[in-house]
Amino acid sequence: MAEFLVGKQQRPPNDFYEITFGDLLDQRAEEYGDKEAIGYYSQIDKKWSFKEYRDVCNKIAKSLIKLGVKKGDKVSAWATNVPEWIFTYGGTVKMGGILVTVNTNYRAHELAYLLEQSDTNTLVLIDEFKGNNYIETLYEVVPELKDAEPGKLKSSKLPFLKNVVFAGEEKHPGMFTWSEFEEYGSDVTDEELARYQQACDPHDVFNMQYTSGTTGFPKGVMLTHHNVINNAWYVGEAQNYTDAERLAIPVPFFHCFGLTMSITTCLTHGATALPVKYYDPEWVLETIHNGGATACQGVPTMFIGVLGHPDFEKYDKKHMRTGIMAGATCPIEVMKQVTQKLAPEITISYGMTETSPVVTKTRPTDTLERRVSTVGRPLPHVELEIRDPETGKEAPRNTVGEICCKGYVVMKGYYKMEEATKDAFYEDGFYRSGDLGTMDEEDYVTVTGRLKDMIIRGGENIYPRELEEFFYKHPKISDVQVIGVPSEKYGEEVAAYIVLKPGESATAEEIKEFAQGQIARHKIPKYIQFIDAYPMTASGKIQKYLLRDQAIEDFNLQDQVT
Repeated sequence: MAEFLVGKQQRPPNDFYEITFGDLLDQRAEEYGDKEAIGYYSQIDKKWSFKEYRDVCNKIAKSLIKLGVKKGDKVSAWATNVPEWIFTYGGTVKMGGILVTVNTNYRAHELAYLLEQSDTNTLVLIDEFKGNNYIETLYEVVPELKDAEPGKLKSSKLPFLKNVVFAGEEKHPGMFTWSEFEEYGSDVTDEELARYQQACDPHDVFNMQYTSGTTGFPKGVMLTHHNVINNAWYVGEAQNYTDAERLAIPVPFFHCFGLTMSITTCLTHGATALPVKYYDPEWVLETIHNGGATACQGVPTMFIGVLGHPDFEKYDKKHMRTGIMAGATCPIEVMKQVTQKLAPEITISYGMTETSPVVTKTRPTDTLERRVSTVGRPLPHVELEIRDPETGKEAPRNTVGEICCKGYVVMKGYYKMEEATKDAFYEDGFYRSGDLGTMDEEDYVTVTGRLKDMIIRGGENIYPRELEEFFYKHPKISDVQVIGVPSEKYGEEVAAYIVLKPGESATAEEIKEFAQGQIARHKIPKYIQFIDAYPMTASGKIQKYLLRDQAIEDFNLQDQVT
């Protein structure tokens, strides 16, 4: 057996941390000083102590103040897991701003919507990701930026957007470089920053993450310091994390998995964050090896990729003890391999963005069968009920119903969407997850399906209505229905059934080409089928479950069904 590091486990004063992120960061900087807080051990070779972490965040907070950012203003981060993302997060929420996380796969159509709907004031971005040129995309969305002086943007389409920061040193018209931004507020005093920080309340919204529902229009989930910090704490406690933990983080920061369960959990526990710039199985192994990681968190496909890497055995993994797998169902054989070859105490978590995100979790002490066949028990102080979706009443144990929850984890609501917020809750305050499941006599929850027709592809949530609205813009398309079909690799893939306008003809490649550069690549349907009519109910509703059955036949996916 490997000898694991032993550290102390942080504790909140009572059941909850009643603290803001900025104050918690200051506390940890004083407690841990020169101890390593953030370390990059693959592709990027940089490290920061807790004190240095705090100091850089203070610089960013002061620069935002100097730029005129006020409490409650939105700062969006469009970047992979680079150091600048972490400091944008810390600096923004320290001075009272709200961090808006932007999916790294977004294209022009999605970026424009997010910037407008969120009322973004400041955008921090990198140059590109996987062939998606962020700089060109932004100039397409905000053409006025090319002629603007940094910090003085005036956009007719995006009147709230004033500042753009490039997370690097390359000069781009209308943007600050990172070093310019970092030093911009150098004449802002510590006392002024303290006034901004003291005006923050733990129950203020400090983060917005975009998700979608059955309406198909992305919604800004409003999360508070209290939501995220306490969920991060209880996730870490259930995982037996201590301040000796060194957590490899290949999951994207823009997800709750990255922001709450990784970066913030490290802060609540005084642990060391070991980010991976973006997921690559070799980079994950390098981070584990070079960084002496004790834990790793990811979606199942990430662990599958790491285990299947041809050089897996060459890397030192002796310190690895634990980790969390979430985002999709995990096959029992994969769990067995992970426990045997990488992390003996690997566990499963379940939740959603609207719940900060974790609602239920297996524990390292649970049996392997429990850790695979269920998503665990509710976290402390989370009320969970399985309700009959028709009556809203609690269902008997071991009976399928909608998973509903209440407690500190639940969001404050959807930004500027009162009706959508109202629809997401029962009158007694229980949040409706849209997921179907059961709960047994020992409070273990099993997820059995979804009321909503959301698709989960490799841990990424894809919303059919959003894609359908997009494809309706195609001049040849009369109607389109998007569904999820089984995939052994990703859990699900996207398929589209299209009805063309009379007299029109098209190819699948033509439809895919229409979507290229307009929507994120992972949302573009892998399978496209042209159809004359959809299976319908007597009342005229399309029966998507029958389309899914048809797709399995049409695309020969019988061997993908689990």
